[in-house]
Amino acid sequence: MSLPSSFHTEHPPSSGLVYRFVLHPDGSTSFACLNEGCSALLGIAPGELQDDPALFERLILPEDRRAYHEAMQASATALAAWNWEGRIRIPVWNDVKWINLRATPHPREDGAVQWDGIMTNITASKQEQEESHRSRERLAELTAHIEQAKEDERTRIAREIHDDLGGNLTAIKMALAMLSARLPPDQPELTDKANYVDGLVDRTIEAVHRISLDLRPSTLDLGIVAALEWQAREFEKQMGTAVIMRCPDKDLELAPDHASALFRIFQEALTNIAKHAGATRVTVSLRRQRNLLTLSICDNGRGIQPADRLKPQSFGLRGMSERASALGGTLALSSAPGGGTMVTIKTRLASRTSAQQAAAREAAQEQE
Repeated sequence: MSLPSSFHTEHPPSSGLVYRFVLHPDGSTSFACLNEGCSALLGIAPGELQDDPALFERLILPEDRRAYHEAMQASATALAAWNWEGRIRIPVWNDVKWINLRATPHPREDGAVQWDGIMTNITASKQEQEESHRSRERLAELTAHIEQAKEDERTRIAREIHDDLGGNLTAIKMALAMLSARLPPDQPELTDKANYVDGLVDRTIEAVHRISLDLRPSTLDLGIVAALEWQAREFEKQMGTAVIMRCPDKDLELAPDHASALFRIFQEALTNIAKHAGATRVTVSLRRQRNLLTLSICDNGRGIQPADRLKPQSFGLRGMSERASALGGTLALSSAPGGGTMVTIKTRLASRTSAQQAAAREAAQEQE
């Protein structure tokens, strides 16, 4: 059957396969009308499809057929637009295409449902989407690799500073103490100078210790709970903001890269609170439920606005989200009960091995 002139006017042949499809009360189907786009899109003549309407379903890849039937039934039941995307295999070309089906349903007096619609080839746009998705995945992998390389470099530098500079400064202090003990008592100016140098060495040792901890806290080698508690105490001392820690599982052990990423997210969350929240209290919860680890940081500050998340320079939030994604987890921002902001990180639990635990404890003891 040829298409009515009005049908051609609404849907030009060049725009795809224009059709009229009928679902009969007994469940059978038919194509009442098809335009010449049938051959171009499906590789079969219109008459062939009209003689065997089930041929179209056989072209759909098996894994996509269920969604096709569900979309058709939902449209027929609600008399709502039928919109479906799926893949079809064209035997004559030995090719697979993505097609989009859009149709408007109309009930018929005999109880059937009739759709007037159009099918279009969307393979190119799907390929672009898939390539864009792959590009994002590769970018995320690169970001995770760079972050891990930075973390490894921080660890190396921190240990070199602690071992080399710290060791040398300790030796200098010991030698200075020996020299001071031999200074003549009748030259107090030399004693004053020695005391000044001794104080300078002490301040330098403190600076080395502080820089080393900033690069990578040695408490990370004792476990993620100890590291978070240490950072919370440091935040309290620096900002005067109370931090309430709730970590029921004190012996929680994570793989080193997992612990480092979670710790950096925590650091960045506290930095954001210090800069923007104006909070007087922060509540931190770290809990494990089977293989799921959840870290939540809640403050009673002014809260975050939707526009704040879209600021071009909001690299802190982006960095936190990227780190969470690299762990195979998610990061969510929401309003905290009573005001303020809640940051929630959920990720699969990745524990470190017994050998890693022993090595970590040994390294932490050496740094002490």
